[in-house]
Amino acid sequence: MKAIRFAGAGRPLNLETVPDPVPGPEWVVVDIEAAGLCHSDLHIMSGMDLGDLTVKSPVTLGHEGAGVISAVGDDVRGFAVGDRVGIAIVSHPIEAARFAPGVGHDGAFAEQELAHVSTLVHIPDNVSFAEAAVATDSVATAYHAVRTAGAVRRGRTVGVIGLGGLGLNGVRIAHLLGATVYGVDVNPATYAAATEAGAVACFEDVRQLTTRHPDVIVDFAGVPSTAAAAVESVRPGGCVVLVGLGGAVAPISIASLVMRNVQLVGSLGASKDELREVYDLIASGALKPRVHEVPFTELPAAMERLARGEVRGRLYTRPRATLSVAAEAA
Repeated sequence: MKAIRFAGAGRPLNLETVPDPVPGPEWVVVDIEAAGLCHSDLHIMSGMDLGDLTVKSPVTLGHEGAGVISAVGDDVRGFAVGDRVGIAIVSHPIEAARFAPGVGHDGAFAEQELAHVSTLVHIPDNVSFAEAAVATDSVATAYHAVRTAGAVRRGRTVGVIGLGGLGLNGVRIAHLLGATVYGVDVNPATYAAATEAGAVACFEDVRQLTTRHPDVIVDFAGVPSTAAAAVESVRPGGCVVLVGLGGAVAPISIASLVMRNVQLVGSLGASKDELREVYDLIASGALKPRVHEVPFTELPAAMERLARGEVRGRLYTRPRATLSVAAEAA
């Protein structure tokens, strides 16, 4: 089968032919119908320190995958050949992250992927493979950060920093939870999409949120300047949730953190139950991820676009698209 392989930090991605996967006990083979492209893939490619997560090399990247089960190993319960599934990045409990695709084992940038049964979530009939794939991280991570880590609820005022793929989902989720939402991004071209998602106003500087007295600020950028400014800009007793990995170290004011009684929370991924809830929101039409397809063979170039900040919404690819065309032609 064809796969996009990563050989090590600083090396280019390559399209290679690799052996077809064979499922062992508690594992299944998923024919990948959609795979999302994520900034975390860029962090892996750059060699960024990901803490306790160990990235093997070489590896097939891609941790946002969805498709159809084509083979099952022994001891698989609740799933069968033909089931439409999303492959969850289970980060809660954090111990379950050992099965993270595209990190500890080969991921979704391939025609097929091995997935542990503990990571599988059924996809509702009216949720597309593209939506299901990007929801595993881009949407579910935003959902956990806003609803769980930030405890956002009706009547709260929320600032969302970084209006890319995750941030726009964060805006929409906070709006659906009944909050008053403000967006922050250095690029004004993102404001229209944020307003459509539910933001009442958008700003270029985090500090412009101060007079709005936000209860929660969720930082999907995670660069040193935004993290530090968020601690200064949230209301006393408020909460800052850090999601983005835009920088290694931020100059957080200890005095502001302590004397203003600000909570600073790190947020990684989501639970399987949260992914199920996200799928239900998408199925209901309340949540609609912004997705754009790129051809599988052009995935390395698309990752470069992502690195340059040229992408709005979420890119995805269909590794099996050429197979589908060939089957139809036959």
